Amino acid sequence: MVQKIVHDWATGKIYPHFHYVFVFKFRDLNKLYDRTTLGVLMVEQYPYLRDFLDELWKHPERLLFIFDGLDEFRTRIDFADSRRDTEPQRKCTDPECLCDVSDIVYSLIQKKLLPDCSVLVTSRPTALHLLAKAQISVWAEILGFVGDERREYFHKFFEDQEVAAAVYSHVEENELLHTMCCNPSYCWILALSLGPFFTRTHRNKQQVPKTVTQLFSYYIYHILTHHSVKIESPRDVMLKIGEMAFTGVSQCNIVFTDEDLSKTKLQPFQFLSGFLMELVERESSEHSVVYTFPHLTIQEFLAALAQFLSPNTESIQERLYQTCSEDDGRFEIFLRFVAGLSSPRAAQPLGEILGPFEEQTTFAVINWLKVKFGADTKFSKSTRGKRKLLNKLHYLFESQNQTLAQQTLSSVQTLAFGDDSSSKALRLTPIDCVVLSQAIGLCDTIKLLDLRSCYIQDEGLQRLVPVLHKCQELQ
Repeated sequence: MVQKIVHDWATGKIYPHFHYVFVFKFRDLNKLYDRTTLGVLMVEQYPYLRDFLDELWKHPERLLFIFDGLDEFRTRIDFADSRRDTEPQRKCTDPECLCDVSDIVYSLIQKKLLPDCSVLVTSRPTALHLLAKAQISVWAEILGFVGDERREYFHKFFEDQEVAAAVYSHVEENELLHTMCCNPSYCWILALSLGPFFTRTHRNKQQVPKTVTQLFSYYIYHILTHHSVKIESPRDVMLKIGEMAFTGVSQCNIVFTDEDLSKTKLQPFQFLSGFLMELVERESSEHSVVYTFPHLTIQEFLAALAQFLSPNTESIQERLYQTCSEDDGRFEIFLRFVAGLSSPRAAQPLGEILGPFEEQTTFAVINWLKVKFGADTKFSKSTRGKRKLLNKLHYLFESQNQTLAQQTLSSVQTLAFGDDSSSKALRLTPIDCVVLSQAIGLCDTIKLLDLRSCYIQDEGLQRLVPVLHKCQELQ
């Protein structure tokens, strides 16, 4: 997306008033531990500007800074922390001020540094709440594929148009999968995972994945069975990859070095053959060779998978509560996958290759879900409480545990995600609306459904309409 923005600017299609556009990826900024200056950052990224910086600072209105991937940044930027504006060591008002990278980013966004410049920040929805107190003048959600563009993608992906039509028909019938198709990356995973179910030699619609976890389970299964040379102990290798992935999720890190591999006793050659070659992208940088998963969601899935492969089942309970207590969004998708992998349907394909999942882990996850829903499915006015409730609905949906869902949701009478103030309301994505619709369907009667200022799009509203009759009051 950022590449397209820069390309469109360079070709004169957008932003003609900017003379310069500078892109910084948070994943690269994670590597910087020492205090630095904006000037040094610029020269390291754009060395040919070394002798031109003073001229740039004279006309900040001509500059656009793009910071890509806030959700990947290790350092949490608290925009409500006024100490950044008062403490000398954190105050950054000049391009040559020596500060932490987070202080430089904060100062640019908050108009403390080069106040006339423009800043564009990209992020996954899970980290949007970090920007709630920031001085943001325009919010934009990238819609991805809309309308017939989704159908067009599948027909371009498959040579066999009969298979393409069958796959898209299934996707269209499944609200969640169809909603996911707005994301081109998910379209690719969907096509790769669903294709085998609709070929002439393998037509088994009964097992076609219906949740995000099931989809990724079949995606990994597909790679293991079709794209890998034989690995002597696939379970052991997947466990090691998953452990490294979990460490990365914990530290908001998506780039790994040879040292990271050695810590989990992985050899680089394993990444360059078959299955792992598909999962790990090898990049050459100025300093060293690094490795990265092709998509953060794949890293999060493998991190969750490792929990079910590890023989050390005693620590899972502690890990669940520890990750659940973090409120910066880094573990949200990971925990959804953990909940999903407790479902036999999601575990089955990978179990065929990796062996059965640890039963104690599965039981621990189910018990954790019961405790979570038993204690916390209550009305909350805080944004944090609303987000926790939404995540619980996602956990329940992914687990496909109908008994637990019925027990938990039948007595729920209030579902509140909105507020008069947009800063205190949750922005609900179309996928959130699919999950919310499923939850409302399991409730007896909802006395109050509060969706004020939730920025629900047309597609999200379409998912909710069929169950709104169960709500006595809608705000």
